[in-house]
Amino acid sequence: MKFKITQETIKHITKLGLFIALIAIIVQLFPKDKKFKYQYELGKPWTYELITASYDFPIYKTEKQLEADKEELMQNYAPYFQLDENISKRQINKWRTDWKLKNNSDPKYNQYLEKKLNDIYSNGIVSSSTFDRLKSLGRKNIVVVKSNRLTSKIPVDELFTPKAAYEDILLDKPYYFSESELSNYNLNLYLVENLRYDSITSEAVKQEMFKNLSLTSGMVQAGERIIDRGEIITPGTFSILNSMKIASEKRKTAFHESYLVLIGEVIMIFMLILLLTFYLYLFRPYIYGSAKNLFFIALMMLLIVALSSLVLRFTSLSIYIVPFALLPVIIRVFFDSRTGLFAHIITVLIISFMVDNPFLFIILQITAGMAAVSGLKDMTQRSQLTQTAFYIFLSYTIMYLASEFIAEGDLTRIHFLPIINFGVSSLLLLFAYVLIYILEKIFGLISAITLVELTNINSDLMMKFAELAPGTFQHSLQVSNLATEAAKKINANSLLVRTGALYHDIGKMKNPQYFIENQEGGKNPLLDMSYEEAAKAVVSHIADGVAIAKKYRLPEQIVGFITDAVEARSRTLDQYTNESISEMVENMIDTQIADGQLKDAPISFRDVETVKRVFTEKIKNIYHNRITYPELKNQPDKE
Repeated sequence: MKFKITQETIKHITKLGLFIALIAIIVQLFPKDKKFKYQYELGKPWTYELITASYDFPIYKTEKQLEADKEELMQNYAPYFQLDENISKRQINKWRTDWKLKNNSDPKYNQYLEKKLNDIYSNGIVSSSTFDRLKSLGRKNIVVVKSNRLTSKIPVDELFTPKAAYEDILLDKPYYFSESELSNYNLNLYLVENLRYDSITSEAVKQEMFKNLSLTSGMVQAGERIIDRGEIITPGTFSILNSMKIASEKRKTAFHESYLVLIGEVIMIFMLILLLTFYLYLFRPYIYGSAKNLFFIALMMLLIVALSSLVLRFTSLSIYIVPFALLPVIIRVFFDSRTGLFAHIITVLIISFMVDNPFLFIILQITAGMAAVSGLKDMTQRSQLTQTAFYIFLSYTIMYLASEFIAEGDLTRIHFLPIINFGVSSLLLLFAYVLIYILEKIFGLISAITLVELTNINSDLMMKFAELAPGTFQHSLQVSNLATEAAKKINANSLLVRTGALYHDIGKMKNPQYFIENQEGGKNPLLDMSYEEAAKAVVSHIADGVAIAKKYRLPEQIVGFITDAVEARSRTLDQYTNESISEMVENMIDTQIADGQLKDAPISFRDVETVKRVFTEKIKNIYHNRITYPELKNQPDKE
């Protein structure tokens, strides 16, 4: 069987591709360094349910514990020094040479001094600054490396500085030696440092010691109870929670863990986007039926998710600086409040998996979304966007402070910096003006703001309309009021209906004299034409209206409005009675239904009956003074 690709098939494939692409892009936007799903503070109650260990993991020492262990380790650390044996040989030989030339030198003094010089150089001489540093750091020993790579540990107290070596020679002399005699030898000339600090070896040994330092202080077994709701987080529990967080992050870097995380992300995003799709399919078929509308909503959601991802991954800014309420505002302006709020909630739930403290994030953003759609319930002027931005900031601030009161219970511990972020986020909402204009041009949509501007009867086009065709202008105002009332009764887009009805007869501006409402009792020029010419002249006002609308760049939705025939039909009645008006409305709408004009309209038979009733009542009010009532017959007097 040959498979036939129809236009409907292409639409379904396009929507499926959009659905898959949206999920794939959002998954790519998720931060790769996954957040630990629990938020906790030392000394605060645990706000989650009971948790037990899902796997074995070590209890990692805190930074403070590691620092204490390092300090203890360093107490036994001995820095390395290189012993230069050539220096001792050179200095002792120099001493010998100098004093052998002096015939008057005493042999017993020479023997004593040579022995002391050998002993001092054997222990080692360091500079005064090096010795002082060793003492200040609490070093007890040093390791001396000789030329043959043999090492020996020498107590720091046995080391000499040049000054200490000189003093030791004088103090250790036999009692019968003359100190003045020893002073004549100029011993300072032969006492120099022969120990040089080996920074490379010392640092390598130190790092090796740190490397072997244990980073853990125990183990938590799988299934072991950790903490339950309401329990205070003690230092011990805090250490275990930190260890669980570290272990969780390490496990996620493994291939199988990353694979499972990816599957979880795809399923989560799939379910949330599917819920949004079901909502549009069941409750907003006019949105779901247009791939352009679906792409628009998907693009707006991606914009918010992408901004959040950029802030989290590449900046140190707070996530609350992102204007999340922009999404419900934009969708409300182009579609409706319920769709805007639903899309906002779905987007917030997706982003909550990226942020710290997702519970607070969800509470704040859903509250802000509700404030956004409530502030724009009846879009009548641009200033409402500014007012709505203020309402959003107010809702952010109130809910945040309330959560801080609950968490801290102390005004001095509350952080007020997030309120500044809320203010910046709310101010960024004012860019919605520019964004709405751009989106209108790109997607061919029409916003409530544009509709409000178009209903201004003081605009150039409307004033020209009223001047050239005053009767038709008044008729259009009546049709606009009539259609608006009916739209409100069936919860339709009353602003769009009002605007469309206001412009539906602008084509009559070109030849206003052909239409009776503009003739003011004068001669009707159509009477001088043939029936075909007259019909053509009357019908041409539709094409003329489209041309005028294009000239003034009216939106396509307004250009596409057809004449609402009820009010025009009512002006053809010979007499205006309750019965004639009701019958006219019934016949007119029933004829439109029979012709299939309402087959694509998302309204029920109950809505149709409501519209009939509204039209009848409004037209009765318009022609109230013309309605004739049955005369009362004179009754004969009773005797």
